Amino acid sequence: MGRHEWYTGTRRWRLTALLGVGVAALALVVSLINTLPGGGAGTAGTSRDGDKVHGTPLTPPRRPKPYVGWGFTHTQYSADEGGDTAVERVEQLLAKDGGLPQDQAIMGWGADNPEPVKGRYDFGAMDRRIDFIRRSGGTPVITLCCSPDWMKGGRAGVGNTDWSRTALETAPTPKHYQDFADLAATVARRYPDVRHFLVWNEFKGFWNNARGRWDYEGYTRMYNLVYRALKQVDKDIMVGGPYLVMDSLDPRDQNASDVLKGPWGAMDRRVLDAFAYWNGHRTGADFVVVDGSSYTNDDELLPDEFAATDKLTAVGEWVRQQTHDLPLWWAEYYVEPADGNDDRKGWSEAHRLAVHASGLIAMVKGGADSGFYWNPEEEKGTDCPGCLWTPTDSAGGGKELPMYDLVSWFGRAFPPGTRYETVSVARDDVPNVRVLADRRTVLVVNTLDRTISAQVDGKRFDMQAYEVKWLDR
Repeated sequence: MGRHEWYTGTRRWRLTALLGVGVAALALVVSLINTLPGGGAGTAGTSRDGDKVHGTPLTPPRRPKPYVGWGFTHTQYSADEGGDTAVERVEQLLAKDGGLPQDQAIMGWGADNPEPVKGRYDFGAMDRRIDFIRRSGGTPVITLCCSPDWMKGGRAGVGNTDWSRTALETAPTPKHYQDFADLAATVARRYPDVRHFLVWNEFKGFWNNARGRWDYEGYTRMYNLVYRALKQVDKDIMVGGPYLVMDSLDPRDQNASDVLKGPWGAMDRRVLDAFAYWNGHRTGADFVVVDGSSYTNDDELLPDEFAATDKLTAVGEWVRQQTHDLPLWWAEYYVEPADGNDDRKGWSEAHRLAVHASGLIAMVKGGADSGFYWNPEEEKGTDCPGCLWTPTDSAGGGKELPMYDLVSWFGRAFPPGTRYETVSVARDDVPNVRVLADRRTVLVVNTLDRTISAQVDGKRFDMQAYEVKWLDR
C-alpha cells in the first residue's frame, strides 16, 4: 500500500578504496573481467543461466486451481534467515499446518536485484526464500515486482542498484515492458513449482501526474505481455492482476465515487476507472487481485473499526460482479492504521486479533477465497506487534504468536471451496458479534471491549473483551 518495508537488508558487494599501484592494477583487471562487452556494467556474482531450475522443486498439482487459500507474504525480514534453531522452529510450525500459501516479490522485500545487467541474473536471495517455502511445505506464490534499474532509466551493473523507495517503486519504461515479461518467464522456468503469479504491485510507478489519474493503459500493456510470456512457459500457470489498492475516501472528496460507497466511505473513482480499463482490455486472467484497507486514505475508521471492515465485503462483491466471478484474491489487507513510522502498535493484541478476524470474515463474505497477511517480522528483539512469530535472530526466536494462530486456523477451517452456512444469533447479540460458519465450524468475534454473554448457533456462552472464539458444530 505504498507503506511497505522493501530494502533487502542483504549486504551488497562494494569495491572498496584501493591503495598502491599494484592493487589498483589488480582492481582494473577484475573490473575488465566482470564487464559485459559494450555494456560497461559490472557483472560480478551473476550468471547467464537464470532460467536453470533451482534446487528440488515441489511436485505441484498437474492442473493448478486459480486459488490457494489464506496465507502470508514474506517481507524484508523473515524466517529464512537467522539462528538455525529458530528457522527450523518456524519451518516446523508451518509444516504442521500444511505450509500455508506464501508470497514473495522478485525484487525488494527480502530479494535482491534479479537481473542487474540484461541477460545476467542474481537469484541468490530469491532462491533462499523459495527454499524456505519448500522446506516448510508451503504453496509458493510470486509477485512480479519490482524491476531492475536498467528497465526504468537507471544504471545497469552489480552495485549500481538504487534501493531508494522512489527508485524501487518506478515502473519499467514502455520500451522495457517486454524485457520485464522476459524476466517473468525466466523466473517461471527457474521455479517450476510456482504455479501462481501476481503481476506487479499496487500500480507502483504507474501514476500519471499530468492527467491526475493512473496510467492504466501502460499497466495493462505490460500485464498482457507478462501474461503471454508466462503462458508460453506453461499454459497451466495461473496469472492474476491488477493488484490495485482499493482506496476509499471521505464521501465529500471530489474524487469520491457515487457507484461504490457505504458507511465506511466512498471508493476513489480513479481506482475504479483503472480497474475497469484493465478488466476490459486484459488478454486474460485466471484470478483477480486487489489490496486495500478498511480505513480511508485519511486513516478514518468509519463508522468504527469493526463496521469499517464492511468495505472489504463491498469491494469484493463489486469486483466479482465486474469480472463475472473470477476467483478473488486479497494480496494485502489492513484493518489497523499505521503511525508515521508505518508501525501498528496502538492496539492491544486482543483488539488487533478481533478486528483482523472481522476483516477476514468480511473478505469471505465479499467472495474472496485467497488472501495474504503482510507479515511484519522485526529484524530482532522480542517486541513484535501483529507478527506471526517472534524474530528469528536468536536461537530462542521463531515462536508462534497469536496472529499466526488466527491466520493458520482460519486457513484450515475455511479453505477455498468452503460452503458457508447461516447460523442463528440472538437478536440482542447481533450488534456485538461477527460470525462466519460452515457445517463444521463457527467463528465468533466479540466486537466490544468488555465481557459479553452471547447466543450463537443455539449455544449461549461468555466471551471476554475482543475475544475470538472457535466453535465445533
